[in-house]
Amino acid sequence: MNCDEFAELVTAFLDDALDSSSRPLFLDHLACCSACAGLYGGFTATITALGELPAPGLSPQTRSRLMTAFQKLRDEV
Repeated sequence: MNCDEFAELVTAFLDDALDSSSRPLFLDHLACCSACAGLYGGFTATITALGELPAPGLSPQTRSRLMTAFQKLRDEV
């Protein structure tokens, strides 16, 4: 496997969607290529950082509009 092929398969590997014949090639390349190990590390660091962000909240105005819309839907049923 070369670096271009590796880069195309990173997201499939992270999603556990890499086919069984490509997985060992991917892991072998990851183990021996520092550039691709860095690329992979960047992906995993980004995923970790994004996972630590708090969930965005709704503004009071948006919450009020949604509650009004839900109540109208409930009343129509």
